[in-house]
Amino acid sequence: MGSAEGLHAARSRGRNTRQLVHEVLRARIVGLELAPGSAVSENDLAAELGVSRTPVRESLILLADEGLVDIYPQMGTFISRIRERDVASAQFIREALECAALRDAVGRATARDVAELRVLLIAQEEADAQSDMAGFFQLDEQFHQRLMAVSGHGSAWPVVSQAKAQLDRARRLSLPMTQQMSLLIGQHREVVDLLEEGDLERADGALRSHLRLVFSDVEKIRAKHPELFSDQDAPLKPRRDSARRAAARED
Repeated sequence: MGSAEGLHAARSRGRNTRQLVHEVLRARIVGLELAPGSAVSENDLAAELGVSRTPVRESLILLADEGLVDIYPQMGTFISRIRERDVASAQFIREALECAALRDAVGRATARDVAELRVLLIAQEEADAQSDMAGFFQLDEQFHQRLMAVSGHGSAWPVVSQAKAQLDRARRLSLPMTQQMSLLIGQHREVVDLLEEGDLERADGALRSHLRLVFSDVEKIRAKHPELFSDQDAPLKPRRDSARRAAARED
């Protein structure tokens, strides 16, 4: 739903405009369509999406609360650079919830549950064979969501999804660089095998190792693209020339 047409179709079904604009912009940020450090214009976004500036402004404020946007008075609005502190916090939340859910899933997973997870693994292998990174990310999301649902705690997935936005940006940056889809799929398969065997401790360890892989990836990305990151304590302020260009678009 990244286009004005898709947004208007959703609005016609009675969905709240601000919520829809927030979802569109958040997806673009997490999907790196809006790159870390880039300037954004309320006017341009409103015109593109076919809405007034009000829902765009309100959505940007919500995104700032999530750490995905930095708003500088008199300077402009910028997509936040990735902060390793935020990645670590998101990883802590994700690991805590997914591993707790997995412990409940072991012993209660049915043959049908395992079969459905294996179908997703096959689809991931097909995405890997076609070098379809966007498709793989979608399937990866479905896999982890389904794994949590097996535990009976599927309703907690939105909490994980909300928390891991910064994590997802880092992962999307890392995959083209590391070319490790096959490694991730192998780790997924190990978790499913151990789940089916009912081996709680090894399944827990396999999932933790899988989720923590992002930390080594972040180090590789930062070494190659330091401009996409800010320091641990504060957002990196934009250069004045970038700020002037952003401000000019709002005039």
